[in-house]
Amino acid sequence: MPTVLVIEDEPGMAAYLKTELQFEDYSVLLAYDGLEGLQVYEDNAQVDVILLDWMLPKMDGLGVLWRIRQTDDVPIIMMTARDYVSDKVAGLDYGADDYITKPFKMEELLARIRVVLRRGHERATYQVNDIQLDTKAHSAVKNGTFIQLSQREYTLLLTLIKNVNQVVSRDELLDQVWGTDYTGGTNILDVYIRHLREKIDDDDSDVIQTVRGIGYTMRTAGNDN
Repeated sequence: MPTVLVIEDEPGMAAYLKTELQFEDYSVLLAYDGLEGLQVYEDNAQVDVILLDWMLPKMDGLGVLWRIRQTDDVPIIMMTARDYVSDKVAGLDYGADDYITKPFKMEELLARIRVVLRRGHERATYQVNDIQLDTKAHSAVKNGTFIQLSQREYTLLLTLIKNVNQVVSRDELLDQVWGTDYTGGTNILDVYIRHLREKIDDDDSDVIQTVRGIGYTMRTAGNDN
């Protein structure tokens, strides 16, 4: 039975989430402020996913997120009534796995929980040519040298490497890296692809290739189809 830690300061919302999640056979832990949330998280070895409110007393959700991401990649879904793109960008850049805006339908939240839990059970390492990703350490290495990546660059590279030798559409990459609620311009994807290429491509290689009108692909050595 997966364990969900709900960090939510509004008692009615916390009770509602607990009831609904327990009905779906989740074990639920509750905390009502940021510091308590960190304590409950640290006291419980088996937390499978965290539902984290943005506006919390004592320590806000972004602070809690930052603290947890220093040591753990447990799936975290941010919850907030603030529907600002800048907030979503900040949360995702700090390492949130997803973002949902209040009020939301419980069916949507449950679907998002299932998605991040599936990600949590993915294989630990991926390798294409001389590039290796470690999903537990949240790190990337090329020829034995650590590659410094932002959270978005890492997620973009992971999405491409998981679909090696397949074309990943622009829409799918935007959904995976920026979230399904992203409403900004699509040219941001091209900017991040360029940054990623600068970090992982050698002068004589083109690991990430553009498929015009569709998206991007990572190719293994010798695979030019």
